[in-house]
Amino acid sequence: MKSLSRRALFGAGACLACGGAHLGLTATPVQAQQAWSPPAPEQRCPSRWGPNDRRGSMNLMTPERARRAAQLIRSGEKVELGHVLHQNIPVFGTRRFDVHLKQMFMNPQPNRRGSNEEIVITEIGQVGTQLDGFPHQTIGDQAYNCVNVPSISSRGGFTEMGIETVGTVFTRGLLLDIAGARGVETLPDDYEITVADIQQALQRQNNPSIEEGDAIIIHTGWGRLWGQDNARYVRSCPGIGVEAAEWLIQRNPILLGADNWPVEVAPSKTMPHASLPVHQIALVVHGVHLLENMKLDELVQRRQSEFAFIMQPLKVRGGTGSTVAPVAMF
Repeated sequence: MKSLSRRALFGAGACLACGGAHLGLTATPVQAQQAWSPPAPEQRCPSRWGPNDRRGSMNLMTPERARRAAQLIRSGEKVELGHVLHQNIPVFGTRRFDVHLKQMFMNPQPNRRGSNEEIVITEIGQVGTQLDGFPHQTIGDQAYNCVNVPSISSRGGFTEMGIETVGTVFTRGLLLDIAGARGVETLPDDYEITVADIQQALQRQNNPSIEEGDAIIIHTGWGRLWGQDNARYVRSCPGIGVEAAEWLIQRNPILLGADNWPVEVAPSKTMPHASLPVHQIALVVHGVHLLENMKLDELVQRRQSEFAFIMQPLKVRGGTGSTVAPVAMF
């Protein structure tokens, strides 16, 4: 069936009950509904950029969009949006980040040039502030644009859509301070952000428009737990639900980012039988990158919703993602 768009199909199948505003600052209640499931391949493919596309939302990264972002830089001030990598950051399962300093070597020449290096043992694509590439998530054995994952898998990484193909992101950034709009520093552990929450945040921020190609950054306050209560940080988190994700993606962002670990709410009370459905919606269905574990405290304190957003993943050939150090400039 091709008469309905993929986005319309998702909107119809998404949670109908999560559109209302929260009456109190509590997690979204469980309501009776059908279990969420991904759309069939014929409903989600080919992508809006054609059957051979592998770049998804990065097709929106045009020179004109970069020029417009550059016009937002007036004072030259910057805010770094990435966490420092060290041994005590929160990680999942067997992921790790270990640094071992190699013994200093003193060269024999009379100028006594010493050398210091380190060995880093880590899963470099999925630790710290990180950008998810498309092959990181699948629907069954298919990645973005219905690409068969076994066909692009090799011992040395993915042969298509590796994180090295993303390139530099230099576009308008738009902060959605959901925690601030709700009057709290941190949203509750399983708070599902709705479209009403987003609209409330936009209204509080003098109604900036969401533009095509934006890097949309969501502040939940969850980053306050980073390095302070790692067990709680990785156990659950507030974030956007399916409906809010679809609403944002309909506005054609270049990426969705947040100060939590999956951008979306986890676990979802309104989608209890689906495992991180927003990951599939963004990365697999629509080809929109996710930027996780952002450091947003200083950006929020500035109360500046619009900025030039700059980020580039590491050139890891065939990687599923990359640790990154994004920057907001004003």
